[in-house]
Order: sequence, then structure tokens, then C-alpha cells
Amino acid sequence: MSKLFTDDIFHLGPESEMDAEFIPLITSEEEEIMNNQVFPEDLPILPLRNNVLFPGVVIPITVGRDRSIKLIHDANKGNKTIGVVSQVDQDQESPDFADLHQVGVVAQILRLFKMPDGSTTVIIQGKKRFEIVALSQEDPYFRATIKTIEEAKLDKKNKEGKMMIDSIKELALKIIKENPSIPTEASFAIGNIESPTFLVNFICSNMNADVAKKQELLEEKDMNQRMLKVLEHLNLEMQMLEMSNEIQSKVRKDIDRQQREYFLHQQMRTIQDELGDNPQEQDVREMRERATKKQWNEAVSRLFHKELDKLQRMNPQGAEYTVQLNYLDLLLDLPWNVCSEDILDLNRAKKILERDHYGLEKVKERILEYLAVLKLKGDMKSPILCFYGPPGVGKTSLGKSIAEALGRKYIRMSLGGVHDESEIRGHRKTYIGAMPGRIIQNLKKAEVSNPVFVLDEIDKLGRSNHGDPSSALLEVLDPAQNNSFYDNYVETEYDLSKVMFVATANNLSTIQGPLMDRMEIIEVNGYTIEEKIEIAKQHLLPKQLKEHGITKKELTIDKKTLEKIIEEYTNESGVRGLDKVIAKLVRNRARQIAMEETYEVKITSDHLYAILGAGRGRTKYNNNEVAGVVTGLAWTSVGGDILFIESSITKGKGKLTLTGNLGDVMKESAVIALEYLKAHAHWFDLTQNLFDEYNVHVHVPEGATPKDGPSAGITMLTSLASLFTQRKVKKHLAMTGEITLRGDVLPVGGIKEKILAAKRASIKEIILCEKNKKDIEDINSDYLKGLTFHYVSKMKEVLEIALTKEKVSDAIVLN
Repeated sequence: MSKLFTDDIFHLGPESEMDAEFIPLITSEEEEIMNNQVFPEDLPILPLRNNVLFPGVVIPITVGRDRSIKLIHDANKGNKTIGVVSQVDQDQESPDFADLHQVGVVAQILRLFKMPDGSTTVIIQGKKRFEIVALSQEDPYFRATIKTIEEAKLDKKNKEGKMMIDSIKELALKIIKENPSIPTEASFAIGNIESPTFLVNFICSNMNADVAKKQELLEEKDMNQRMLKVLEHLNLEMQMLEMSNEIQSKVRKDIDRQQREYFLHQQMRTIQDELGDNPQEQDVREMRERATKKQWNEAVSRLFHKELDKLQRMNPQGAEYTVQLNYLDLLLDLPWNVCSEDILDLNRAKKILERDHYGLEKVKERILEYLAVLKLKGDMKSPILCFYGPPGVGKTSLGKSIAEALGRKYIRMSLGGVHDESEIRGHRKTYIGAMPGRIIQNLKKAEVSNPVFVLDEIDKLGRSNHGDPSSALLEVLDPAQNNSFYDNYVETEYDLSKVMFVATANNLSTIQGPLMDRMEIIEVNGYTIEEKIEIAKQHLLPKQLKEHGITKKELTIDKKTLEKIIEEYTNESGVRGLDKVIAKLVRNRARQIAMEETYEVKITSDHLYAILGAGRGRTKYNNNEVAGVVTGLAWTSVGGDILFIESSITKGKGKLTLTGNLGDVMKESAVIALEYLKAHAHWFDLTQNLFDEYNVHVHVPEGATPKDGPSAGITMLTSLASLFTQRKVKKHLAMTGEITLRGDVLPVGGIKEKILAAKRASIKEIILCEKNKKDIEDINSDYLKGLTFHYVSKMKEVLEIALTKEKVSDAIVLN
């Protein structure tokens, strides 16, 4: 009922003759007279758009169509009686007779006047329902024969009807009260209506419903059904109004709360301005003071002051204010051109490196070279070092020692699993939760621009749809570019050229070529048994004793026991596993002390089984009593080892079988070895038919372990030569080297680890490629005692050294 009792019903406006004249509501007597009134059977028909007229109700209508204007003027000159019928389609400008509803209302013209805009407005009052019988005239306007419909009256004895009327009136009054758009006078009007029929018609005319719904109510002849439909509609409208008011109330409360907070903040700001301690102004003032102490260049200074001015213009309650404040704080916290002073005492640096790390002579030498140049030149671009080697050899801790030796701050950033470029370059600060990359974050934490920055596990960088972080590192690790590193969050260049970057990696094959090209690769080899023993004595055991609260008087381990622990209870190039085993021994002693058990201070080899369980033992050299069995040398990720190449021969058609979980390169080495032996069979007085009449099987034990690489080439050829000649291989001999079809012996890698493995396995003589001689010279001479090296360049030399003239005891006669 949002249109109920609008102003148009009470007065017509300033241009009207009836300005402010109240149109009276009909009484029960007037309604009775109106119902008994007789109307002509033929009436002019006025099509009504967007409204429905009900009996007894007064409404103003604006007439614009030429036909309708003529109809109104003609009727006004006559008996002022017309028929009003609503259009079926409200959008139709010129409806035909068929486009009109069949039920309408006889109306009486009360007033007619012209408006200033030229349109005609007429005030009409509904009198009685009628039904169109037939069209009697089409031009100049519609006329039709009608049949009036008697108005249904409410039976006064009908209690149900009376209750419905009361409910309708009550609901209507409640809607008027709840809806602020309906004038309060409407409630007085409804309260003064005596006739139940007119009350229903009045509410039907003015309630908030579409034309189709109102027309349905007009056509309803049964009074009870009409009242029921009105009641249903009013209930629905009341529910919608309550819901709307509830929503508006919530919105109003929220707006009121926001306005209250705004006014309070404004008052607080005014008070703070009077007292001279406005937090926003105080923040800006403090930032300006801090900026005067920064050693940044002109470009950064301009950027900072521009962003600070922007902060001043922002509302402190806005989300952007916090983002901007954090950004400016970062600019102020970054150590622009702030560098710590290097300690260039080479003897001190050497002592620190020797104290923290046993062995690693090449690495220490390279670090001291850098310090020497820095001392002489005074300034140089920091090198990008990459320590490459197996796990647990001390690559990461070397970075810490370098920082201490130089007197610089130490930063470590783990790159393992990083797969988002923004981890390196940062996010743009427009994003929610944006922050700088980890390079800038760590420099802020270090508070200097020249720390030692360890990029740990650089070989384990990932990539995803968020970008490739290893490509982002190209700029960071390029000395020619990193003086202008651009972080997306900082939005200006930052100088990284003074940072000493130290990367660590276990596997170079997973590092991008361009990235590896920017770094100086320094190989950190695995430790020998002797080195591990010294590391355990000097570093690992004292560290574990301290961590477990045990003194040296309560636990000691001798060298022999440490050697057995290393050989039988660890299998690694580094010392991480050894550290864990020593920790277990110390924990066992801690338990004995805490439980007041008796114990021997010195842990010997005899105690290891009880504490650590059974050891795995080392592979040892066997003997040379079987033809075709040769000892080779292998490199693994946990150090060097020996392996046996075994060959057997059976009657067949010259088939070669290879087993032992071998890779493609190792299989190709076996094929090359057999073909080379066939081509040079005359050296051993062998016939070609022999290779076609026997099958050869080459096996490398420990089949569960994958094996690959070319370094077993000369070992396989020696094994096949021993097999076909049934000659013994020289005792305590091992070998490693790649072969070619021409019989050349090529150099291989991992020599240090292989030599140490050979010594542990009681090998006394080793055959190597001549070009590997330089690798032997790099190994500490103390580790080479008791070993004899044979350097060769041709396969013939290998066979001459390796094969003896003596046949094996159970030699097979090959025909």
C-alpha cells in the first residue's frame, strides 16, 4: 500500500481550482444510493492504462490520447457518466476494443481542468461494476452496450466476514504506520470508513499491486473470496515491509556506527592537533628525521619523499595507509650503502678456517686468495662462490667461517623447494599481503649491505606457473648486473655488488647452465677415513659431550674405535651420519651416569655391538684364484668404493649377457671391451671361432644398487681377457678408466674417493689413465702410503700389467 492516500487524492496542485479541497469519503447511506442508481445501458468506454478504478473510489487521471480527450469533453457536456475499463497490455499506446478487459466500472466526472503543459486532468469517481455486452461504436471513441453487476454485500451475521474486515483494517493501519512513504492522514481516512464494501474497494484501489492483480479483485463477484485475496496480499506486503525495514535498520546502524567513529576520529585528531601530538604527523616527522641520516642516492631520496608526501594525503583509516606506511618503513630500514669494515688479517682468517674445518685445503686457499686481493686493492667485486659436493662435508658451515674470518654479518637462505619467482624478486605492493623478496628481507635483517650471503641448496630450486626462481637469480649472481638489482616491492634499484654470495649444491646437473656460468665452482670432496677420525676427535665428540653435559673424564673414544665406527656404521662422504652415531654413544653414557651404573670411561670396539648393534662391514679384496674376476673402483654419492667385475663362459653362439642393474653407458663399455678383445685376439693366441662358440656373461654384484658410467671400461676388458685366457689377475690390484675401440685409456673422475676406497679394501696397486696423474698429486701424500700407481695410455699396457703368466688352478680348456 505504498500508494495509499497519496497527495493527489487530497488536492490537485497549485494550478487546480480544487487546491487543498478535501474529497469526501462516502458513507453507508451514500453507498446505498449509489448501488440503487440506474445508469444508461450504452456508455462511452475510456481505456485506462496503469490503473484500475473501483466503485466509490475517487482518482485523478491524466488524459493524453485524442480519442480519450474528445470522449471526456463530450461526456462532461452531457450526463458526465462514462465507462472505465483497464487495458490488458499496459504498454499499448492505441488499444483496440479487443485489447480491453470485459469488466469495468461506471464512473462520474467530478472535475475537468487543463494543466500548464497542455494535458487534460479529470477527477472521476467509480459508481458500479459492469460487464461489456457488445461494441456499439468505434469512432471517434469506443461506445458499448453494458450490463451492470450488483455489488455483493457483506452479511452482518457472517462472523467470518466481519473478522476478515477487522483483519484487513488492522493490517492496512499497520502498513501505513510502518511505511514512511504513506502520509499519516491515510490512517484517519481508513478509520472513518464505515462501509465494509467501500473499505475493501478503497484498499484494493490504493494497495501496492500490479494492474492484473487489481483487475482480478475487481472481477471477483464473491465478497468473501475478494476479502480473502486482499488479506493474503496485505499479509505478504506486511512481511516484505518488515524485512525491508529490518534491512534498512541494519544499514542505518552500520552507517551510524561509521559516522560516529569518523566524528570521534575527527575530534581526536583536532584534540591531538591542539596538543601537538597527532600520530600521523608524528610518524611523518619521525620518517623525515630518519631520512636525513640515510646514505642513499638522489634517486632513492626523491622516491622516498614523493611516497612520504603521498602518505600525508591519505586517510589514516584507509587500508592503503598501512601499505604505504610499511613500504616507507622498509625503505628506511634497508642498509643503503651501509657496510661493515672488513678484518683483513690473513693469519687470523687462516686460524679460523683451520679451527672450524679439517682438510678442505683448496677451499681455504681460495678464500685466503680473495682476502689477499681485498687487502692489497682495498676494493673489489665480491666473487660468487659455489661449493659443490656430497652432503655433510661442511659446505654450509664454510660460509659461516668465511663471515667470521672477514668480520662480516652472516645470512643463510635455504632455496630448497622454492618455486616462486616472487620469493626472489618480491611482489608488487599493489597486491594484498605483498612483501619484498627474501634477498631484500635478509639484507634488512642484516642491517649492512656487505654480508656473507649463503644461498643453500641452490641445485634444489623448483619452477612452477608462478615463474622460475633460478632465472631470477641470474641478475642476483651476476657481478656485472647486481649493482642495480630490482625488487618488485621496493620499486627501485638496490646495490648487491658488495654482498659476498656463497652457494652450495650437491648436484651440478640440476643447475641452469647460465646460472652455473656466473659462479666459481669449488669442489668440496668427501673426507678420508683419516680426516673423519680427526674431525670426530677435534669437533664432533667435544660438541656432543658439551650438548649432553658430559665431561672428557667420563667418556673417551680411541682412534681404532672411531675407525671401526666410520667403516662399519656409516656410509657417507661427509660426517653427518658419524655425528649421529657419536651422539648415540654419548647418550648411552649419559643414561649410565644418570642411572648410576658402572661403566668403563673408554669406549672400545668391543662395546660397539652392545650399543650400536651389528655393523655392515666394508667390501674387502678377495683373491685372484678365479678367472674373469677383477677389482674395479667406483665413485658414489657417499664416497668411493670397490666393485668386482665377474665374467663366466659357457658353450653357446657368442651371446653377451650383462646383469647387475647396469646403466646404458656401463653396458656399452662391456660391448666395446668384448669387441676390442675380438679384434686383438691374436695377442693371446685366441681364434675368432672361439667367440662365436661360447656365450659370455658379465655380472657386477650388489644388483639392487644401480650402476653406470664409463670408468669400469678397462676393468671389464681385463675381466674378459682373463676369462678367455684363464690367466690369473695380479694380486691386490684395482683399476679404473674408460676405453675406446682404438684401445686408448681415457681419464675419469672421483679419483680421490676411489683411491681412499682402494686403500680401505687392502688394495696395493692401482692402474690409472696417465692424465689422472695430476689428481693423485693433489691428494695428501700421507694417504698414498703403501699404494703403487701404474699410469697407462693404451689398453695393451693395462693387460700387460694386470694379467700374470700363471693360469688359474681349475682352468677351463677352450677349444
